Amino acid sequence: MVTRLSKLFVRTLREDPADAEVRSHRLLVRAGYIRRQAPGIFAWLPLGLRVKTRLETIIREEMEAAGAQEVHFPALMPREPYEATGRWEEYGDALFRLKDRKDADYLLAPTHEEAFTLLVKDLYTSYKDLPLTIYQIQDKYRDEARPRAGLLRGREFTMKDAYSFDVSDEGLDTSYVAQRDAYERIFTRLGMEYVIVQADAGAMGGSRSEEFLHPTPVGEDTFVRSPGGYAANVEAFTTLVPEPLPYDDAPAPVVYDSPGTTTIQTLVEHANEHVPGAPEGGWTAAHTLKNVVLALTHLDGTREVVVVGIPGDRDIDDNRVEVAFAPAEVEPATAEDFERHPDLVPGFIGPWSELGPVLGEESATGIRYFLDPRVVDGTRWITGANRADAHVHGLVAGRDFTADGTVEAATVREGDPAPDGSGPVTLERGMEIGHVFQLGRKYAESLGLKVLDENGKLVTVTMGSYGIGVTRILAAIAELSSDDKGLIWPEAVAPFDVHVVATGKGQEAYDLADELIAGLEQAGRDVLYDDRPKVSPGVKFGDAELLGVPQLVVAGRAAKDGLVELWDRRTGDRETVPVAEAIARLTA
Repeated sequence: MVTRLSKLFVRTLREDPADAEVRSHRLLVRAGYIRRQAPGIFAWLPLGLRVKTRLETIIREEMEAAGAQEVHFPALMPREPYEATGRWEEYGDALFRLKDRKDADYLLAPTHEEAFTLLVKDLYTSYKDLPLTIYQIQDKYRDEARPRAGLLRGREFTMKDAYSFDVSDEGLDTSYVAQRDAYERIFTRLGMEYVIVQADAGAMGGSRSEEFLHPTPVGEDTFVRSPGGYAANVEAFTTLVPEPLPYDDAPAPVVYDSPGTTTIQTLVEHANEHVPGAPEGGWTAAHTLKNVVLALTHLDGTREVVVVGIPGDRDIDDNRVEVAFAPAEVEPATAEDFERHPDLVPGFIGPWSELGPVLGEESATGIRYFLDPRVVDGTRWITGANRADAHVHGLVAGRDFTADGTVEAATVREGDPAPDGSGPVTLERGMEIGHVFQLGRKYAESLGLKVLDENGKLVTVTMGSYGIGVTRILAAIAELSSDDKGLIWPEAVAPFDVHVVATGKGQEAYDLADELIAGLEQAGRDVLYDDRPKVSPGVKFGDAELLGVPQLVVAGRAAKDGLVELWDRRTGDRETVPVAEAIARLTA
C-alpha cells in the first residue's frame, strides 16, 4: 500500500515546541505524530496512530501466544466497585471524578481491576472455568499534578492491562510466569533494553511485584542493581540490617550545650570542638541521629504527626517514605503541627531527655517514633536533647530509647550492600515500561469473586495483574531511536516499511519512483511516497530524516540511468543501485 505525502494529514515543524522537555516530546510533535490538546493530553495524528497500532499488534500477538484473550471495558466507570475495594478514596486527587445528570458518581478509570473481577464473577462459577487470563488495550486517566515530558507522564495514556484468575496459588505462579515471559518477548521484539526489578505494589496491593524498567537518563524511577544480579526499585530496596551491638559497658548519656546547632553540619562542627571521645577522623554526620517530623493524612482525613529517626548522613527519600506510610499521604510537618506538639523543639528533637524517653513505645506524648533499620540496639548516637540549644551524646539505642517500629524511609546510596548479599549496589535511572503483580485475593475478596472447587466448596479466586504502558513505550522508543535530525524507528513499529523520495524538476525521477513503488507494493510493503511537487530536495530530505522511516530510497539525479539511492537511517549508509536491485533488497 502506498501513502502519498502530498495527501497525508501531517505538518512538520522546524522549531521545537516551547513546552517540550525531552527529545521524544520534541520530535513526536515536530514530525506530526501527536499534537497537544491540554497539559498531559495529546491528539494522535495518522503517523502516530500507525506506530501505535504496530506496537499494539506486537503486544496482541504475544498476549495470544501466552493464552490471554482480549476484552474491552469503558473508560467511564461507576463509583461503587472502586468504593468496595477502598480505591475511591485511596487514589485521592489523582482520580478524575464526575457526576451524571442524576447526581450519580463516576470516574475515568486509572485502572480496571474492579471491572475485570466483576466480569469474571458475573460469568464464571466453577474451578473448571479456570485458569483464565483476559486483557484489554485501553486509555487510562490520572490527574497528574505535574504532567510532563510529553507521553512519558500524561493525564491520558494507553495501557495494556491483563488479569489472570486461578483457583490456587500454584496456578497463579504459573499464570504470572507466562505473562512475565510474554513481556520479555515483547521488549525483545521491540529492541528495548530492560531490567526486571523488585517493586512496591503500591495502591494495587498484592504480594509479588516486579517492574520492567528501561534504563534511560530521562526516566523518573531510580533503581539499584548489584554485581551479583540483585535489582530493585529504590522504593522496594530493603536495608541490610546490621547485627546488634553489646552495650553493657556503655556510659550514661551526657547532655551538653550546643547553641545554634540546628543543622547536622553545625552539630558535627560543634561536636568536634566540644564532645570528647571522637573516633579517628573525628565526629561525622554518620554519628548523629537526625529526627525528621512528618505529617500523615490518613484516609479518614485525620492528621497525625510522627517522627522518623535516621542516620544524620542520610536524608528522607520522598518516594520511600510514601511507600512506608501508604496509604496515608505524607508531607513535612508544618508550623501549625509544631504548635500542637510543643514537646517537639525544632532543631533539637530527639527520642530522649534527662527525664526519660520522649518518643517511642515508652513515651507518653502520643507521637509515634520510627527508626531506620540501621539504628539497631547498641548503636550510639549524638542527637537532640529535646530542649533548646542542647544535644546529647552517647545515647544508646535499645537502652535509652526504643521505637514504635522501623521504616525504610532514608535515601539509598551507591555502595549500600544488596540485601541478598550479592555486593554493593549502583544507582541508575529508568523508565517503567511494564509491571507485573501477584494480586492474590485482595480484589476477589472485596468483590466476592468465588468459585466452587473440586469438592463443591466455595473458594476465593486468586488474581494476577500485568500492565504495559503502550504510549510510554512509544515515547521511550522515540527517545532511544532518534538523533539530532529526527526519529529513527525500529522496523517493528515504523509507520511505513519504506520512504520513497522523488526529487528534481524532470519527470524521470517520478517515473522511476512509480516503478519502484509498484515493485514494493507487489511484495506487500507499506510505502510512504514523497511526491510533493515544487518542494525542494533539502526540505524533502529534512522531512525524511525527521519522520524516521528507517529505509529511504531517493529517486533523483541518477534516475535517467535507472538508478536510485538506498539510504539506511539507522547506519547512515548510502548506496546507489539499479531500481531492480533496490526492489529485491527491500523485499528480501
